[in-house]
Amino acid sequence: MSVPTDEPVTTGDAPVVEADILIIGAGPSGLYGAYYAGFRGLRVAVMDVLPQLGGQISAMYPEKPIFDIAGFPSVRGRDLVDNLVAQAEPYGVRYLLGERAVELSYEPDGRPLVRGDRGTTVRAGAVVITGGVGTFTPRPLPAGEDYLGRGQVYFVPDPTDHTGHDVIVVGGGDSAFDWAATLAPIARSVRLVHRTGRFRAHHATVEKVRALGIEIITDSEVSALHGTARVEQVEVRHRTTKATRLLPAHSVVAALGFVADLGPLQNWGLDLQARRIAVDTRMATNLPRVFAAGDITDYPGKVRLIAVGFGEAATAVNNAATVIDPEAALFPGHSTDKEN
Repeated sequence: MSVPTDEPVTTGDAPVVEADILIIGAGPSGLYGAYYAGFRGLRVAVMDVLPQLGGQISAMYPEKPIFDIAGFPSVRGRDLVDNLVAQAEPYGVRYLLGERAVELSYEPDGRPLVRGDRGTTVRAGAVVITGGVGTFTPRPLPAGEDYLGRGQVYFVPDPTDHTGHDVIVVGGGDSAFDWAATLAPIARSVRLVHRTGRFRAHHATVEKVRALGIEIITDSEVSALHGTARVEQVEVRHRTTKATRLLPAHSVVAALGFVADLGPLQNWGLDLQARRIAVDTRMATNLPRVFAAGDITDYPGKVRLIAVGFGEAATAVNNAATVIDPEAALFPGHSTDKEN
């Protein structure tokens, strides 16, 4: 089958992308699904609301080592995403980034039509939803909203942006401690502020941060940010004594967690179970030609691991291929049987 063109076909005022399979979600499962669909000779489009590939890995922990990917004793999040993109690259995958899938309808012949919130419509033979936990938005740091983009951030996609900075990390989860540990070798100083003395982060991660000599300020909250063009100081207030400290800061990383939302997918008529999409053993949903894979799915015995998502993506794509072409084989053979 032909490789997608760089530009969508235009019908009236709306661009239309033609694809055999549309994957919604550009996280690890979606990227592996894109490779596998390309391997099967299918035209692939991938739509994601985030402006970059990699889903939560790229947004939340690109520098964090991941230890449960088969064949990799340890792989940095950013490297895993880069490798998945490179794996799919030969197949001309069309990426539609920064666009949320908002509406599902069907052509008279049964083919799905998915409309994005930026006006793109994808006409596909089948849809595979790999949206992780859905759309996630960071919990705000109330004192820091006026400084977003001026020193206050929610993500650390490139740690070198904070080289030589005085950094305040706010939060008590794994992301907060991971970022504190990652920035410690390159920042001028790193302090971590948390509202209680109890942490959601793994004990080993907490101990790693302590061993680095990072100051952990507990039972306290960031009450104000100060500065002109960008943040220069952070005011930290003890929750009990109300005593305040003014700390130097060029960067404030608000790692207060995220709110997950399935967004428009909730209105598609999918069978949802506790904000997850119910699937069968084929990774098929209750909607015609719509499959799902990865953390967004639910079925008895479900285990939410990236490695599991890879297998589910392959299962979804192979079963979608037989829906698109009933004469196609469910199993296309091993990649080692194919000529390079």
